[in-house]
Parts: sequence; structure tokens; C-alpha cells
Amino acid sequence: MARRSYARRYSRAVFSIALERNELDRWQSDLRKIASLGEDATFVALLENPKVHFEDKARLLSERLDDINPLALNLAYLLVTRGRLDMAGDIADEYQRLLDSYRGIEQAEVITAIPLDDEDRQRLEEYLGALVDKKVVLKPKVDSSLVGGIIARIGGKLLDGSTHSKLMALKNELASGEVR
Repeated sequence: MARRSYARRYSRAVFSIALERNELDRWQSDLRKIASLGEDATFVALLENPKVHFEDKARLLSERLDDINPLALNLAYLLVTRGRLDMAGDIADEYQRLLDSYRGIEQAEVITAIPLDDEDRQRLEEYLGALVDKKVVLKPKVDSSLVGGIIARIGGKLLDGSTHSKLMALKNELASGEVR
């Protein structure tokens, strides 16, 4: 949980700088590049090795991230010195959430039993967008254990339209003896 709050704090600071300098898209790209460093386990191990001097780590980082904003490079240095480079992905994700919110876009995580086709995806984006009164971008996931229906998380809300939850509601209704 602390990791998430640190990532939120870093991303808010970065977003503030990006907004002030009118570099929102550039920072988005730069944060993704920094986050991608975490995918190379050998490189991360080298950066986390206490026997490697910071000057060498800084040189390696600047070589890998040669075309990013100098302030973004400073963020990468800071994360490495604090042993938090693994947080870069969380920072990039939170920055994306802040950017989307700034632009009036809401991310919706949608879980279905089968993959959505383009038409269903578009209809669901429109439906959820009408519910939250924002443009919605789906982040679909497939969970074959879901019998049918969908589960959507949007704007801190959970919408459970799965067959399982409907069957459980019916079971509870029948068990209580109350029929509508």
C-alpha cells in the first residue's frame, strides 16, 4: 500500500511539472521508457548492485534513456538512488490515470468470460460512458471462470453484471422467501 501512495505522490509531482511546461504527452512517453527499464532483470540487478558506483549507474541510465527529457532522467536517477526503480511502472500508470482524468477520459477495467469483439466493445464504452458522463476507454480482461455477463470497475465503482452474482442474488431471494 505504501508503494502505491509513493507512486501516486511521484506521479502527481510529475503531472504538475508536465502541465506547467505543456509537455503532457512527452512525459507520458518518457515515463513509459523509464518503466520499460524494469523489464530487463539483468539491467535492474546492475542498477541495484551496491558495489556499482552511482556515476556508473547514471552513465548507464543516460545511455539507455538518451532521448528523454532531462527532468525525467533526473526522476530515473532519483528512483535508482532510492532503490525504487521497480515503482516506475506504477508511476507511469498513475500518471496515465491523471492524464486521462485531465482530458475527461475514464479507464474501465472490464472482465468478461470471452473476448469482446469491436462492436461489443464500442457499445460497452458508450454505455459505461453514459453512466459516468465521461468518455470511457476499456481495459478488457478475459476470465474463463466467469460463467457469463461482465464485471466492470470504473471510477472507483464496481458494476457486477456477472451470471454468478445474478444467480447468488436469486438464491438469496429464494432462501429468504421473498419473491418480487
